[in-house]
Amino acid sequence: MYLQYYGLKSIPFSLTPDPRFLYYTPSHREVLANLQYGIQHGKGLIVATGEVGTGKTTVIRAIMSRLDRSVLTSNIVNPGLSVDEFYHNIAGDFAIDEHKSKSDLLIRLGKMLAVRHSRGLRTVLIVDEAQGLSRELLEEIRLLLNFETDTEKQLQIILSGQPELREKLNHPGLRQLKQRISLRCEIKPLKSDEVSGYLRKRLKVAGAARLDLFTSDAIDLIGRASEGIPRLINNICDNALVSGYAMHKKLITAGIVSDVCESLDLAPPPLHAGAVDAAPVLSINADQLDDWWEEEEHPAESKVSEIKPVRRRSAGRFNKRD
Repeated sequence: MYLQYYGLKSIPFSLTPDPRFLYYTPSHREVLANLQYGIQHGKGLIVATGEVGTGKTTVIRAIMSRLDRSVLTSNIVNPGLSVDEFYHNIAGDFAIDEHKSKSDLLIRLGKMLAVRHSRGLRTVLIVDEAQGLSRELLEEIRLLLNFETDTEKQLQIILSGQPELREKLNHPGLRQLKQRISLRCEIKPLKSDEVSGYLRKRLKVAGAARLDLFTSDAIDLIGRASEGIPRLINNICDNALVSGYAMHKKLITAGIVSDVCESLDLAPPPLHAGAVDAAPVLSINADQLDDWWEEEEHPAESKVSEIKPVRRRSAGRFNKRD
């Protein structure tokens, strides 16, 4: 509808998790570095959490799209599966056919993992919306971590979910699984001074002729009303572009955004409350990551390089509280 009017080649604020539009805040870079490091070095279980709409699925897709093609992955997107359905999905993704039972499947899986590991190949299981996993499935995941050598895990497992996942893993009955978590990371909402860069990145990827379609007051209002949640930002901006097009406005003003927020029932907090103040879990070596992650400078086929997270003295890298 509004693409030609605003000089766009594609929809800039879609709600689908397209890695091309990922805006790399320090928080996102921290998560990406943890995922890469954990997969590369056979760390086993990695837990990535974030509020609804912060971009967890997009980050997961971004890291997987940049791994070497030899990496074999299984992606579980439905946490409500039964144990049989869970293993059926894994068997399909890993091309393990003709298994007669769960024990037979596990034997075949173990042999496959051992062969791949001996060849220096990585195998990854990703579970999205993991806060919805049953205790029974979490126990199965713990058992899958038993596929290992003396130095590394043969199967890398990423649990991605909402903050409730951390609470679930704190249950006394899951202490054995909790003790096996090697890396934890959290995707934070955007800070107030990151919203403008987020909008410009998405407009640029969408082929916008100009990147200042939103006034500074409009951007400030978007940040406050969304509380820095990318999914809400996208929803506000997409509706604002529709309204701007209908009103024949070349710039999206705070007035347009205010009307959109009202229609979406997103009342911004008072100005004195500030926007979003979310600090990254740790600082990372941006010099190591910039060349690798920036899509506009490097093609998608670039492969993962050796990167290790950098510990911040005041924060502490591996959070053992949860």
